[in-house]
Amino acid sequence: MTARVDTAVFDLGGVLIDWSPYHLYRRLFDNDEDIARFLEEIDLFNWLRGVDADIGFQRGVAELSARLPHHADLIQAYWDRWAETLNGTFDDSLALVEELRAIGTPLYVISNWSSETWHHAQGFPFLEWFDGVVVSGLEGVAKPDPTIFTLACDRYDLVPERCVFIDDMANNVESARNLGFHAIQFQNAPALRRDFVALGLLS
Repeated sequence: MTARVDTAVFDLGGVLIDWSPYHLYRRLFDNDEDIARFLEEIDLFNWLRGVDADIGFQRGVAELSARLPHHADLIQAYWDRWAETLNGTFDDSLALVEELRAIGTPLYVISNWSSETWHHAQGFPFLEWFDGVVVSGLEGVAKPDPTIFTLACDRYDLVPERCVFIDDMANNVESARNLGFHAIQFQNAPALRRDFVALGLLS
């Protein structure tokens, strides 16, 4: 018999919080095509995995700048102006969290976020809605490493087969799914609501 899904586990950036390097780099580049080429060249998301697992932001910036010295100023800007990568919240996504919260659904977060920038996220009051929050930079391990999912399950007595995990990154979704989570790659709030209805979390 298939376990009933009764718990929701959310990523933050790209799902609930409007985080994007484009918010910053649109102030430093003329167009999105140039930003995309730059982000691909620095391999931003693979680089961030180390920073989010807490190798140290300044060390990460120094190592990446040494490899790509012609981009050193732009790479340094990612640290100096990190707050500009945030643009508030996705209110339609948060409305879904509120719906789940109103009917007593257990709610958790597993987020890749550097310990050195985590204070920016802590300013969002909706974090108080969650029963537990696991942050990569505070744990020393980042998604898609399965260790961070196992850590969350052990800490909060979560059963993967009874949890739905929502993330905007395909590799994180795949990692969670391989551990037994019902995993959804976030596209938009209306699609996510339909997924929740299909799982029986919402009517």
